[in-house]
Amino acid sequence: MTRLHFTLLIIVVACALGVVTSQNQARKLFVEFKREKDRAQQMEVEWGQLQLEQSTWAMSARIEKIAVEKLQMQLPNTLQVRYIRAEDLTASSITP
Repeated sequence: MTRLHFTLLIIVVACALGVVTSQNQARKLFVEFKREKDRAQQMEVEWGQLQLEQSTWAMSARIEKIAVEKLQMQLPNTLQVRYIRAEDLTASSITP
């Protein structure tokens, strides 16, 4: 009978160690999950900031200001404007 008790005691201790180990691993995984979730939220905030910055850089008024001030570009006068119909464009008329 003592041999049976000893075997059962070893099985109970092994099960208890298994439970403790799995709980510890679950806690570690939960902490890692929270850390990654916080990181994902920070990345979403950064993505929003980058989109806002991109829209600011791409504003047409800003582009026009840079074109005029830095590149000395100007709108052509009406005599310099040419209109081309899409039907007139063919592969043979376009030269490289």
